[in-house]
Amino acid sequence: MDSPGGNKTIAKNTLFLYLRMLIIMVVTLYTSRVILQVLGVDDYGLYQTVGGVVGFLAFINNSLSAGSSRFITFALGQNDKDILKKTFSTTFVSHLLIGLTIVLVAETAGLWYVNTKMVIPASRYSAALIVYQISILTAFITFIQVPFSAEVIAHERMSVFAYTGIAEAVSKLGIVYLLSIGGIDKLVLYAVLLLVVQLCLFGFYVFYDGRNFEESGFRLNFDKKLFGQIFSFSGWSLFSNGAYALSNQGILLLLNKFFAPAVVTARSISLQVNSVATHFVQNFRTAANPQIVKRYAAGDVAGSKSLLLDSTKFAYYLMLLIVLPLFFIADPLLRLWLVEVPEFTLAFLQIVLAQSLIQVFDLSFYTALYAKGRIKENAIFSPLVGYLCFPIVYLLFKSGCSPLALSWAFLVGAAVLSLAVKPILLNRICDYSWKELLSVYWTCFKVTLVAVPVPLLSYMKLGVNTIWTSIAVAIVSLLSVSVSVWFIGLVSDTRQRLLEAVRSKVGI
Repeated sequence: MDSPGGNKTIAKNTLFLYLRMLIIMVVTLYTSRVILQVLGVDDYGLYQTVGGVVGFLAFINNSLSAGSSRFITFALGQNDKDILKKTFSTTFVSHLLIGLTIVLVAETAGLWYVNTKMVIPASRYSAALIVYQISILTAFITFIQVPFSAEVIAHERMSVFAYTGIAEAVSKLGIVYLLSIGGIDKLVLYAVLLLVVQLCLFGFYVFYDGRNFEESGFRLNFDKKLFGQIFSFSGWSLFSNGAYALSNQGILLLLNKFFAPAVVTARSISLQVNSVATHFVQNFRTAANPQIVKRYAAGDVAGSKSLLLDSTKFAYYLMLLIVLPLFFIADPLLRLWLVEVPEFTLAFLQIVLAQSLIQVFDLSFYTALYAKGRIKENAIFSPLVGYLCFPIVYLLFKSGCSPLALSWAFLVGAAVLSLAVKPILLNRICDYSWKELLSVYWTCFKVTLVAVPVPLLSYMKLGVNTIWTSIAVAIVSLLSVSVSVWFIGLVSDTRQRLLEAVRSKVGI
């Protein structure tokens, strides 16, 4: 990381995003527990499954979002206002058209699946259909919001991004309260309240962008050539995100087919806890990625490459700092959080935590391809692993395997993507040398190797049967990772700069 100004921006934005994430984490963990208790295990699982049908279709939006963010950020790096205005307008019109298309698909093929294939208790069928329709509208609002939130991130206004996230979290506290006093069907009320929150977020982003960014007005200025470039980029991302959708929403539909709603709930809870942990690293990536793209757009290829490699290591350290203590204290944490923990939740969570640690390389290295605009090869090879996992899991379930078979299958898939597919693509497409890539892996491996033994021994000796032993194991894990990162993960120059920064802040 060789640009002090860029590093300060990344550090500042990361702090904003971490403040956002800490508040969201506390609120999410609390509200999830209350919502699970209010709705009940079966209704909670039903909502996750019905919403999963719409979520499965939403992968198209995720693909367009990647294209929008990349091209808006790239235009900013080129410092051309005309191109920037044209880019925003084209992305907005694209999202509007695709959003309407998704609504059409959801109301035809998606509705057919809900009516004919999903396992829904007869007494909850009407409520499930209402929730499905509300979820479609919520998804549409999310589609057309993306260009506006992409503007905020591209301009690196992370404080605004943080405040909106905090406001969203606080609104969920309101949802919990209203659920507890609402007189109508609580499952339907939950879906309606989530829709209201999404509408408020959309309104704020439109208002803020209109006041602060000249290019973000409602213009139907549609550039066919630019749309072709964005659609080509997003088209390959679409294929890639399809595999991601199968591994998340698609798997929930499989669980619904083969197991009770309580198993869907267990999987959803484990993914929710893991999502909180993963968002810490995603916040760091959100702060670092615009700098990587802008440096590449400005012709500073070496600076972009250096920042990507360094940020990948730091992203891994951050994830290890979260995953290791969570892995050891997952059982008491779940019991404290939920009181009654659905079967398979603990095992689901521990396996998916290991998967997310490995996926740091997959997600981080993608940024190099994203900056260069060469995602075609990634969109061909990477999703194949995800697409293969889905039929494998189906066959495993069909043969009577435990629900945990899906977690092990996706853990292996994540390892293949992160340790084989992505480094090969970076070497072949982005001219990253094997020495550079292996250095990142080797450093992260050494940090992990040194960090794990002491917490493992403390876990085996103390156990996590009381709150005090759980806290002790968590603290030992945090200290062990911190010491390992400091002495093994950081080069001497970085340690020196950090020490100087601390000294200047405390006045030493």
